[in-house]
Amino acid sequence: MWLTHEDFRTVLASTPLVSIDLVVCNNKGEILLGQRLNRPAKGYWFVPGGRILKNETLDAAFIRLTRTELGQVFERSQARLLDVYEHFYLDTVFGCDEIDTGTHYVVLGYQLLVSDDHVLTPPPDQHGCYRWWKTTEMQDSTEIHENTRVYLKALR
Repeated sequence: MWLTHEDFRTVLASTPLVSIDLVVCNNKGEILLGQRLNRPAKGYWFVPGGRILKNETLDAAFIRLTRTELGQVFERSQARLLDVYEHFYLDTVFGCDEIDTGTHYVVLGYQLLVSDDHVLTPPPDQHGCYRWWKTTEMQDSTEIHENTRVYLKALR
């Protein structure tokens, strides 16, 4: 079930969103990141992912999100739960205005390993472009959102 903009504003002002982030790694130890087109974190390089919908199981959400974010279906059993994270943003998908209270996510971070020759075809609606980043590059880059860099600790 999708919410109207007004209903979603009420949700954002009242409660955290629950989401899954996909930390996709290849055999070289690189992580797939996309440059976000939407708020929050617009313009930053970020891992693919998205929110879990009402009455959607974790397994169903994982399948939907891998299909829509990576262009290919993966099962949750193919991934490893890294940890549960909290992400806070000053803005929302609607931008910053006098009624916005920011966005609070409770995030289940999952690592998904793919081979170097595995071809993913992520759609361009959430991220303008994608690239594989070396973890050493990610640690110091101001282009990488801090909520993405936090996953590096769990991968060590």
